[in-house]
Amino acid sequence: MEASADVWPPCQESHLLIVGLGLIGGSLAAALRQSGFKGRISACDPNPSEIALGINLGLIDSGGSQLTELLDGVSMVVLAVPVLAMESVMSTLSAALHRASEHVVITDVGSTKATIRDCAVRTFGEMPPAMVLGHPIAGSEKSGVAAANAALYINHKVILTPEPTTDSDALTRVEALWRAAGADVLQMSVERHDQVLARTSHLPHLLAFSLVDTLARQDERLEIFRYAAGGFRDFTRIAGSDPVMWRDIFIANRDAVLSSLDDFEAGLARLRQAVESGDSDTLIATFDRASHARHYFDTLLNKTSYQAEYHMQPHGKVTYRVQPGGQAQGRLRVPGDKSMSHRSIMLGALAEGVTEVKGFLEGEDSLATLQSFREMGVAIEGPHQGRVTIHGVGMHGLKAPAGPLYVGNSGTAMRLFAGLLAGQAFDSELTGDESLTKRPMGRVADPLRLMGATIDTAEGGRPPLRIKGGAALKGINYDMPMASAQVKSCLLLAGMYAEGETRVREPAPTRDHTERMLNGFGYSVSREGDTCWLQGGGKLTAGPIDVPSDISSATFFLVAAAITPGADITLEHVGINPTRIGVINILSLMGADLTLENEHEVGGEPVADIRIRYTPLKGIDIPVDQVPLAIDEFPALFIAAANAQGKTRLRGAEELRVKESDRIQAMADGLAILGVEHTVVEDGIDIVGNADDNVASYGGGRIDSLGDHRIAMAFAIASLRANEEIIIDDCANVATSFPDFVALAQHIGMRVSVEGANDA
Repeated sequence: MEASADVWPPCQESHLLIVGLGLIGGSLAAALRQSGFKGRISACDPNPSEIALGINLGLIDSGGSQLTELLDGVSMVVLAVPVLAMESVMSTLSAALHRASEHVVITDVGSTKATIRDCAVRTFGEMPPAMVLGHPIAGSEKSGVAAANAALYINHKVILTPEPTTDSDALTRVEALWRAAGADVLQMSVERHDQVLARTSHLPHLLAFSLVDTLARQDERLEIFRYAAGGFRDFTRIAGSDPVMWRDIFIANRDAVLSSLDDFEAGLARLRQAVESGDSDTLIATFDRASHARHYFDTLLNKTSYQAEYHMQPHGKVTYRVQPGGQAQGRLRVPGDKSMSHRSIMLGALAEGVTEVKGFLEGEDSLATLQSFREMGVAIEGPHQGRVTIHGVGMHGLKAPAGPLYVGNSGTAMRLFAGLLAGQAFDSELTGDESLTKRPMGRVADPLRLMGATIDTAEGGRPPLRIKGGAALKGINYDMPMASAQVKSCLLLAGMYAEGETRVREPAPTRDHTERMLNGFGYSVSREGDTCWLQGGGKLTAGPIDVPSDISSATFFLVAAAITPGADITLEHVGINPTRIGVINILSLMGADLTLENEHEVGGEPVADIRIRYTPLKGIDIPVDQVPLAIDEFPALFIAAANAQGKTRLRGAEELRVKESDRIQAMADGLAILGVEHTVVEDGIDIVGNADDNVASYGGGRIDSLGDHRIAMAFAIASLRANEEIIIDDCANVATSFPDFVALAQHIGMRVSVEGANDA
């Protein structure tokens, strides 16, 4: 994991000795010089001309070819020699190390770590506490000190592999060295490093060498190379790297390289078979999975947020800066419903046939669900402008993923996946970002265990979830202790794989997208009163899905119009499922001028255009029966309450405490900063509004959204009635549900700007 400190001590080595003045060692010296490093830099290299050139370029102060003569007073030694030369260099170093500083630290830049660790143990008798093995993930096909590049390590990773016995001061000093060169420093075990690098660096180089050599030995090689396009040049560029260095790497990291080569050859054999047999689904599944994996790789390199938490890269810090006032005018269509987008992918993947989806939400949570099914062998085309084509594999056609399935920030995805995966023949693991790992999953794990599933969770019933495959599930009658569409949907999905009937009773109505969509896919779900049920053993048949606009996303603009004098907004094609219209009912009770137009059904789901114009709101006691129907919309409704006349009282909303954040407390903290009078209780809040058409309702200030997308968007909307600027921190997760929020907010007349990594 990357170290957590925000400020690191500067590199304060008094005398740095670089052994091996090639590209890597020379670039380190150049980077240190550029950073203002004040210590002495010397180098050892068997080639005197390299030393002379390094001095001439101003990279080093002195150097020579005899290591023992260069150690006087050295405080840190960087071994930048080929892997197979490490042992002889260490032997020389061990014999003469007494000439160096008393607190000398040794580090290296080798591409394989187990072999170098073994060399150290053989040479020194143990792994020295002051030796910190490391590997900069940077390089070039060029070599020698003449290719030294001061920017080589900037925003590139350096992996350190400390041992349990490594001295903490030595580790800190090596970290400071690489940070001074501009690198991001990570830590992992030696074994993990060698496995990862075998797949991401060593295997690609092996393939590039092999491809170029294969073509170069053919009779028509001149014609082949003459017509090679950019893709060939890009892929084979690395075949121009130092052959001796790579020979050493492949020999040193033999086992891990062979393991990765086995995996590659197996994948290549599957592709060969698909080409031979004309297996279109396998080809599109492989190519599309690879294409999107490459896209996610780009987001990691660019430090954008998708899957970043999972891959040890922090989210880009995003801040909203919103000026007070502004307008709320116009027609707009918000993104597709997130709940339905998740379900369309899940059921389309398990269906027989091809499912065409329109209106798919291209937010990070939905994309994570889509990618998870790619990793389980489902061919998925898109998304492109909200269109996705899913080549279903049937109820039992999913394949074991190669590793944990990452579902981002989405509690919906994790809980629904738990039910779906409980019925599969293979083991699986579900994980998510830092926020999701704090959310309770016992509410689905416990009833799934009653059905016969074997599920392990982290402490407190929290993610990750580890699900044992091959369980013989049996249907149950389950009374949910609290209303939750996610729990209900989880058990219905598991029930499709269970023997007998699965019945779920809910204490209050919750959204019924799963039941409606299952019926739309030809899987019968019955309902009577507060109970729904299905019979296990059925099948799903593919069909088209048109995802309505998300009423949860529309809510922010409904509230924007409801609180802004002169406002008039129409939101198009919004889903008005009866289990989701709590926000419409509550705003209407508060006196909002809200009308539904162009009502019709799409795929069994009711939709309408919603027009809302400003009229003064009044505070109300929110009916308890509306709470489950508006549970995701309350952050925005709290802003409506702050702009109403009188007190708004909410009770029975304890579910808000376990969302992406404790939304009751997070909103209360923000309201306090704005100066809105309120009182928090365990299951709700009282908010005293201060509505006056002619003056602002409250002040401004700096709000911490706690990484919760709905908190961030709610306080952005609040700016319409503020008298000072509102600054909202930690807004990167808005991309999980509403990637175009800022653009649409600006479209209606809000004065919002973005600062940070995701300015688009």
